[in-house]
Amino acid sequence: MATLHPAVLSLSAVLPIVAIGVLLVGLRWPAKYAMPVGYAVAVALAVAVWQVGWREIAASTVQGFIIAIGLLYIVFGALLLLATLNASGALRSIRAAFTRITPDRRAQVIIVAWLFGSFIEGASGFGTPAAVAAPLLLALGFPAMAAVMAGLIIQSTPVSFGAVGTPLLVGVRGGLAGSAEVEQRLDAAQIGLDAYISGPVTLHVAVMHAIVGTLVPLFLVCMLTLFFGERRSAADGLRIAPFALFAALAMTVPYLLTAWLLGPEFPALFGGLIGLVIVVFAARRGFLMPSEPWDFPPRRRWLPDWMGRIVPDTREIADGDMGVARAWVPYVLVAALLLLTRLALADPLQAVTIEWTGIFGTDISADFSPLWSPGFVFLTVIALTYAIHSMKRPEIARSWIVAGRQLGMAAVALLAAVPMVRVFINSGAEFNASGLDSMPLTLAAGASALAGHSWPIFAPWIGALGAFAAGSNTVSNLMFSLFQFSTAAQIGAPTHVVVAAQAVGGAAGNMITVHNVVAACATVGLIDKEGALIRKTVFPMAYYCLAAGMLAYVLSYGVGLNAGTIGLATLALVMAVTAAVSFRSSPRPRGNSRLGRT
Repeated sequence: MATLHPAVLSLSAVLPIVAIGVLLVGLRWPAKYAMPVGYAVAVALAVAVWQVGWREIAASTVQGFIIAIGLLYIVFGALLLLATLNASGALRSIRAAFTRITPDRRAQVIIVAWLFGSFIEGASGFGTPAAVAAPLLLALGFPAMAAVMAGLIIQSTPVSFGAVGTPLLVGVRGGLAGSAEVEQRLDAAQIGLDAYISGPVTLHVAVMHAIVGTLVPLFLVCMLTLFFGERRSAADGLRIAPFALFAALAMTVPYLLTAWLLGPEFPALFGGLIGLVIVVFAARRGFLMPSEPWDFPPRRRWLPDWMGRIVPDTREIADGDMGVARAWVPYVLVAALLLLTRLALADPLQAVTIEWTGIFGTDISADFSPLWSPGFVFLTVIALTYAIHSMKRPEIARSWIVAGRQLGMAAVALLAAVPMVRVFINSGAEFNASGLDSMPLTLAAGASALAGHSWPIFAPWIGALGAFAAGSNTVSNLMFSLFQFSTAAQIGAPTHVVVAAQAVGGAAGNMITVHNVVAACATVGLIDKEGALIRKTVFPMAYYCLAAGMLAYVLSYGVGLNAGTIGLATLALVMAVTAAVSFRSSPRPRGNSRLGRT
């Protein structure tokens, strides 16, 4: 098999990803069916082409199961916290508080989706922000499809640091760990893997997100007014541009500073929380707000595709409902405990580890630290919430049933996706009888031969492809971090920049990830509208990957007459011209643009 042409080997290595893409996109299979097929294809290639032994296949599968269980532990904690707050009535109080801030739908979507959603992403991750923001927006009076679209679009900038840094600390670290090439290069640079990820990779991920993500709130409001406005005009979104850019910077500036000073655990959490406080304070006082608020058309003129099966509860908060401060206590506790465990209790919590060294007599190992995981923090806060919110047994039981059902939808896909990733990675010369490089390294060789020094431009797209296929930025990073590292090394680009571009692209891919779309649609009762939503969110995803790729090129090779600099300038010009044409061609609103709802 070692005599196969490198191009044939590269095409073989990409087959598991192609199979998943065809099944998910072409045949519209659910991930719980597509991912096991991807695993089967990866195993078949590992055995038939790479000549990996069955014992190594079994060990890699078990290693993947252990990693997946750790991910599901976090996912369950996030889902249970959301279900608990819903059962206790806290989410209703939080929704009512958002309603009183401003009547302008554009400002509401920025506050709820961009800022509150970024905070939830930092604390929970794994698609939770869309599942939280969408029903909140629905309760505020947004069309169901608009609510889901907004929740998906913000699944970009905060995602790389979601669930207190899981996409980097688990995804990138898991993808690079155990590679002889990575160890050799990092040893030569006199830096350990953990310091490499927490230092240069984290900083460059934050820089790319902070620059590219600053336009996300403006994209969000323009798409809201374009697809769901009375006049179907992006110009209505541009009229709140000063506030949108202010809200973006209120999040991205503390986000970037946190990544630089504290590492990958807290940028999204602190950026979202600090930005939320700043922007809510400003919005209450009308700072940079348009004089005329914007609203949707009357409900009787909404298109059928806009609405789901759930009729929102838009009642005003009653005297007996929970106070806003009390409703927010669990989220404050999550932030406080995450900070405490990461900065003061790291060593004792990490010391409690379940480890399997040399699985089935191979060189493959796996470990899990249950007390260090964010899942433990979520469960601790949930237990405290039962007392703080005076919850009754039926309410608690109902929250566990809801979270358990939601976890079941994600479990099958993850329990197949992560073992597939580990088989994919553990296929190198140290595990096979063919002497071939692993599948990611083989892909890297083919990619570097085709793209050469231009590879940084394409790196984010690979991350987005992985997130779309696997349903997770974390899994995308597990799959492709080694591929990106090796490609960068072969073309002489800074490995930390290209690995960072992978993580940024994987975050952007969450906007079109089937799992996120399905989960968010379920929260507002949208049925069979996933394709229509993806056709909308693909536009901001494409902007994100284009801009991040050009930026990665500039960070790799510098500013000058090169593809990255020219590409960024061209992209900026196209966007500016498009905005100007849209604004000038749209008639100014006359009178009060706030339309009555029926």
